[in-house]
Amino acid sequence: MIKYLISKSNVSFSDTELDGLEVEPMDDGGMGSLLLFLKENTNYKRVFGDEVAEYIYSDVDNVEVNITLNIDSHGNLFELDIWRVDSSPLVNLPNMDNI
Repeated sequence: MIKYLISKSNVSFSDTELDGLEVEPMDDGGMGSLLLFLKENTNYKRVFGDEVAEYIYSDVDNVEVNITLNIDSHGNLFELDIWRVDSSPLVNLPNMDNI
């Protein structure tokens, strides 16, 4: 999903950077959001910078889900934000074969 969203954005990251990507689950009530860290670019206080791509789909129970890829104020990957519009836990991620 991260690579798909990057391909739909105006930002780019090398395969080497993405291979070294570290993730940390966010405390979001079970929706599946992740904090994203590129190993060599995390020695500063990270704050939200911008939303660079979004994907919207319906979960298997027909609740709309918004997935956004965000960068920090230095242009590095910051978070994959997953939000069900009813704020309930995520049931399924989208099938990448159908995107």
